[in-house]
Amino acid sequence: MYKKIRRAAYHLADGAAWTADFRALRFPEHWRQGLLELHNHGRPEEARHKVIPTRRLDGVLQTLAPDVLIRPRPRPSIGGELLPAEDFWMYVPAEVLDPLPGSSLEKLLDAWLRTLGPKGAAEHDPGFRSQLLRCSAKLKQHLPVWETISGVGLLDTPVTAGGTAAPEPRQFQLATDTLARRILTLAPFPFEGGELRFRALPRGPRDQGAELMSQPVCRTIKRKDWWFSIVLNVSLQTTPLDPRPRLHLHWGVRRWATHPKAESRRLHLPYRESTTVYLQPRIPWLPGAPATERYALARLRRDRASDRFAWVENDPAGILRRLSIAGVFPDPDRLLSEPAAWLGEGQAVQAAVVHSTRMGVHEVGPGLMPHQRSQLTEWAEQALPDGLTRVPDLVRGRGRGIGAPANRRPKPRGDADKKAEESRAAVQRRTALAALSRVTGPDAGQDGPVVEARLLWQTAELRRQAIVAFAQAFGLDGDGGAGARGLTDRTFDEARPGEPAVLEWRTPELTLRVRCLPLINGLGDRLVPDESIEGKGARIAAAIAVRRRELCTWLRQDDCDPSRPGLAMVEIAHRSTFRPPETDPKFAVRLGCADAGLLTQFVVTPSDDWQINNVESLDHRVHNAWLDGLRQLGVRVLPQHTLGGDLPEGLEYAALWMVKRRKDGPTRLSKHLPIAVLVSPSPGSEGLAVVRGWDDDACDWIPYPSFLLHLVQKAEIDPDAYAEPDRLIPEQLDEGGVEASRVTAQERRSNLARQRRETASFLQRMLFSLRGRPTVLITHAQNSRSHWPWLQDGQIVRDLLRTGHAGAGRLDDELRLVRIRGRAGRETAQWWGLAEPGKAHGQPAGFWALPVTDDERCSGQGRIFYSTTERPGTHAISPALDRLATRVNAAGHLTSQAGTGAWNPTLVEIAVLGCHTESGTLEHVRHKLDEPEAIALAMHQLRQAPDYPAPLALPLPLHLASLAQAYVLPMLAEGEAAEEDEHD
Repeated sequence: MYKKIRRAAYHLADGAAWTADFRALRFPEHWRQGLLELHNHGRPEEARHKVIPTRRLDGVLQTLAPDVLIRPRPRPSIGGELLPAEDFWMYVPAEVLDPLPGSSLEKLLDAWLRTLGPKGAAEHDPGFRSQLLRCSAKLKQHLPVWETISGVGLLDTPVTAGGTAAPEPRQFQLATDTLARRILTLAPFPFEGGELRFRALPRGPRDQGAELMSQPVCRTIKRKDWWFSIVLNVSLQTTPLDPRPRLHLHWGVRRWATHPKAESRRLHLPYRESTTVYLQPRIPWLPGAPATERYALARLRRDRASDRFAWVENDPAGILRRLSIAGVFPDPDRLLSEPAAWLGEGQAVQAAVVHSTRMGVHEVGPGLMPHQRSQLTEWAEQALPDGLTRVPDLVRGRGRGIGAPANRRPKPRGDADKKAEESRAAVQRRTALAALSRVTGPDAGQDGPVVEARLLWQTAELRRQAIVAFAQAFGLDGDGGAGARGLTDRTFDEARPGEPAVLEWRTPELTLRVRCLPLINGLGDRLVPDESIEGKGARIAAAIAVRRRELCTWLRQDDCDPSRPGLAMVEIAHRSTFRPPETDPKFAVRLGCADAGLLTQFVVTPSDDWQINNVESLDHRVHNAWLDGLRQLGVRVLPQHTLGGDLPEGLEYAALWMVKRRKDGPTRLSKHLPIAVLVSPSPGSEGLAVVRGWDDDACDWIPYPSFLLHLVQKAEIDPDAYAEPDRLIPEQLDEGGVEASRVTAQERRSNLARQRRETASFLQRMLFSLRGRPTVLITHAQNSRSHWPWLQDGQIVRDLLRTGHAGAGRLDDELRLVRIRGRAGRETAQWWGLAEPGKAHGQPAGFWALPVTDDERCSGQGRIFYSTTERPGTHAISPALDRLATRVNAAGHLTSQAGTGAWNPTLVEIAVLGCHTESGTLEHVRHKLDEPEAIALAMHQLRQAPDYPAPLALPLPLHLASLAQAYVLPMLAEGEAAEEDEHD
């Protein structure tokens, strides 16, 4: 058994320092007025911008001047005066003497200035051309001058009041880029059959960290050549209550689109989305510019006017194409029809199109397994400067083995054990449904509870399999009376609301019924917007409202009642079959079912099309769909902790989740909604959980099914939600594609401030309801900290709590606060289990902690813990999988493991931010003080819910809260990859 795990994370040793010298360039603010006048040429007064859009200029600078780091420049204050400059616009290592020759900068400025006006103005507007020439001449007379700054501390940071490192904003780029440059000086990484040579990728002013990428590597799989590269990301991170920041190394695989579709003879690119292309010239982009070792980034997108793909003009590629020598920039049609040719050695520019799953199958598997990660990391560690050391290895914390809960599902050892376990689980489900009594029939009380579910089907194949899966899920014998009542395929086809085809099973615990209804009259088909309605957004919103109303009326005819929440399994076509995507009816179907009182679980129609057919078989999919539907009804088994008296009796778990409806998200609504779920042990049924959700309108906890249906009221459709996503023209966009307007930025900040106030008010009401009973509030760092700033590393103070503008105060007597953090943003490090010498490093499951002394543990100093879980049976991959090596097999042929997909459990961080470890605070309530490690272990055990076939990415209460967002964001894809599924 692995006793330790190692992380690819590094911090300064005690007493060490790491500094570097730079040359820096301030943004010439004296340019500002002339640039704004040029940018606002021809705009009406109300549409004039107050911010210069420098995103494209910064992007091209990163390509033409590969050694230059670009920082966000200081923004003007409300009155137009500049804020005190605390940073520079550009940085470059001190040893680089001429990073951007004046002649190159002048040509670049000319190309950039042409993009500042309305589209086509430089060619067709004499007034703009005249103003352009005057502005260009003025800029060239006052080019900025490089300054020398010495001894910049790369990891020396101040510390917050809570004892957490608080890096300066520029350190996130300077430290990571400096380490990346050191890695580039290493000899190539050797592997059996070749070596990897890395290059840097351009990083914009908003990009935190550095990125390196190897040359494209080719492997022959199934008689075709497939290409990929190894990618290294270097990021600067902090850990709560830790005064030292750390650098993370994160390895991954980037796969390149290689084979066009046979029908179109070109790559299949998403219709409305841009596709990234990496470019590497063999000659300078611009005569006189320094030779570049960095890749350039460009994007391809379908031009709606010509229905052909073209380079995105408001991208750095647009400027590069105008600057570069004729014939160097790739032709989109040729690149898409012959992608492999641009990956070879014969082109003036090497071009690689990033593969996406929508393009089809790529035979190179994603990700790297732990042993190869460790080899790559050991190679990169040669570049570490003196004083930068690896963080301590983690050791097993409290609990044995994997730290399983007391009611962990046993692993069947044979067919007999498997059948016995399935039977036990089926009885448990029936018992739980009977206890919950969610839906009762007219004969309830005579033969026990009656629970009904609806099957809204479209194909006979799925209907038959869904009925079989329902019987298997509950351990039911027989055909539900189909034979006795003479139910035939015709009976099922002719069923209608009020006259469904009903199957019924009687068990000792309850009576189960399935009401089967064909989804007729186009209720499951694509939405058909009314073209007579003006405006795209209004048309789609109206189509959703019509389908929602039609489906609700149809279901009400089948005795659906919102006061008695029920469950419906709905068959629907795969989202890829709906073109355009806005015609996908899932949104409307879920809303219509919810209006009628039905929770929904979708199952995709069977298909042989590779784009539609799921990896899992149909019987497996419908079986899991029924189980997921039952969980929506509140049928849950609570993992029972093994901490005994170290946790309060009757401990409850509350979970907070922020539902974020982004402008570029499924509903294109930029709003937010805090939600909370409370999971309690059932007093009458051992092992079962009572799940409730917080109704903020009523200020009360209500049953989970009613909570989900209540959330649908928060999913109302704004007619503007489906307006054109690209209605802003390129010259209106600034960094990150946001509108380049000072007013817009102010509105964005004001909107966030308002949302934070609403969240604080929500928290105060919800937390007040928890007083008087022992509760752990579980939160998620990446999900909630922007709206609840107290969860940010820079705000946290141990054992205090702050919800709004008032100062932080101590926790209520029975409340504990835990923050969970996953790998999003590479915030938790890549890791591997340390094996014995000569053996491959692995992926051990368990509960992990930093080594601390008994005195430190008793004093509560250890507050940060980690959780890893077992790999599901579907990911039984050797940890020693080698993505790179090519070997000669017994038959004398070259072979590799490049086609096998990798999978790695996430290292989940558990931070016990608030508990009661000081004597005297709880003597009137409890006799034993909290042990942070016990609370953290309970969080680890909550990830191992017995009624799930595989461990959860999050503790069960947080998982339930995250699932609830499907009723606020109804277009959220069913079965989206969980955070735990880490490939790269």
